[in-house]
Amino acid sequence: MVSAPHEAMHRIFQEDPGLFSRLSDVLGLDLPPLESAEPLTVDLTATEPLERRVDTLLRIETQDDGPFLLVVEAQGKKDPGKTASWPYYVTYLNNKYRLPVLLLVICQDHATAAWAARPITIGLPQWPTVTARPLVAGPHNMPVITNVAEARKDLALATLSAITHADNPDVGAILKTMSLALRETPDVRVEPLVELIAQGLGNRPAAQQWRNLVAVDLSFYTSPLSEEIRDEGRVEGRVKGRAEGRVEGRVEGRIEGRAQGQAEAILVILGARGIEITHATREKVTTCGDPEVLRRWLIRAASVTTSDEIFDEETPIGQ
Repeated sequence: MVSAPHEAMHRIFQEDPGLFSRLSDVLGLDLPPLESAEPLTVDLTATEPLERRVDTLLRIETQDDGPFLLVVEAQGKKDPGKTASWPYYVTYLNNKYRLPVLLLVICQDHATAAWAARPITIGLPQWPTVTARPLVAGPHNMPVITNVAEARKDLALATLSAITHADNPDVGAILKTMSLALRETPDVRVEPLVELIAQGLGNRPAAQQWRNLVAVDLSFYTSPLSEEIRDEGRVEGRVKGRAEGRVEGRVEGRIEGRAQGQAEAILVILGARGIEITHATREKVTTCGDPEVLRRWLIRAASVTTSDEIFDEETPIGQ
């Protein structure tokens, strides 16, 4: 089954095909300026009963050297089968489109990246007939972006960087940088990037960090991930409300729209951090109808040590 990180590692190129040209320094490849990029069908099935599909396939137009095809493969682990399929992709596409073909492999760990970078030869040892040489981007060469201004200059590159560094010990700082960089970005651009990062992190511990950051730094923004976070808050509120009698009734009656979403996010974040939520804290949060007050409490929820501290004006608001 295709995993979420697998999808995110190559779909970022569908979201922003020009990203490949901006990886030139990372890959050590001298490319002319790109003019356009066009997604092509990823189905490489031939007439015989053998189905082959690449992850992402783009036709790239350049200013000086003409067009070429870019195959983007997301690779989560070593796979001996790729020694047969990758050369097939390259030769099939070259034969079908009569264009040069580049194979780019995106990885999230050093061992897989080193394995993927090895040339694949077909033929005799003393005379290889075909050699496939993948380009590889991964934690070994992707920049670690922890500067907000730098991330804003190229959000797609910063997104790919966050995905490829999902296991980096400093992933928290990387994700915080991304959440802040996306705050000033139009929603139409934010939504796919937020979701791709969530997919790319998979079930790693960093995935919960990203969910918390989306709830705090992007609480104004509506996306599948943010709605999921708010839904969790609504479920938790209903479960706890049954034990607390009339509290749920007051919550449902007084909290609406954005204020309700922020209140629920506060409780989700506190719960995810393992902080006990007192009855007084829960009631004060869920009955507050002022979005600005709730936003201040929401930001403090990411750093306080007790639930009641979110109301303390002396408690510093996050980094």
